[in-house]
Amino acid sequence: MAEALTASTLATLFTEARTHNAWQDRPVSDELLQQAYDLARMGPTSANCCPLRVVFIRSPQAKQQLAPALSSGNLQKTLSAPVTAILAYDPAFYDLLPELYLHGDARSWFTSSPELAQETAFRNASLQAAYLILALRSLGLDTGPMSGFDQQLVNQTFLAESGWKANFLLNIGYGDSSKVYPRSPRLAFERVCQII
Repeated sequence: MAEALTASTLATLFTEARTHNAWQDRPVSDELLQQAYDLARMGPTSANCCPLRVVFIRSPQAKQQLAPALSSGNLQKTLSAPVTAILAYDPAFYDLLPELYLHGDARSWFTSSPELAQETAFRNASLQAAYLILALRSLGLDTGPMSGFDQQLVNQTFLAESGWKANFLLNIGYGDSSKVYPRSPRLAFERVCQII
């Protein structure tokens, strides 16, 4: 049985963690990005389908390629972030299922239904992206997930060769806590949950 996490760890992952829009001038190492992915990849996905694909954008040249796809409200915070990840999914994730799902022929479930494949890829890559945010937080990094970008342009500029599709963008670094907005309210359990 898993042990409960400490209050300090829960604060790091959830209660005190914040979305950041301003960043310290501190680099994020390749090793930390790999360590975060190695943690996130262990989270569950249906049929172990693992459709998440990530492009980490760090170089000034790549940031300039990304800039035209950003909404005006996301431009400065993204250009100043040490790393921006394109959190994408592979629509053809099922081609790796013979390697990933060892309990039967799961590939055929998805090749026979493009709608099911699309829904599965998007849902499970979104789950994996959330795991990645928590993994980054657990390693002392801050994040700023974003919509507010031209998905088609990001796909054309960064993902066309692979065939992957962008889901959302994630700024990664060491946040400037002096520029964090006050926390917005969250909905209480009684308003959104049922136990039946």
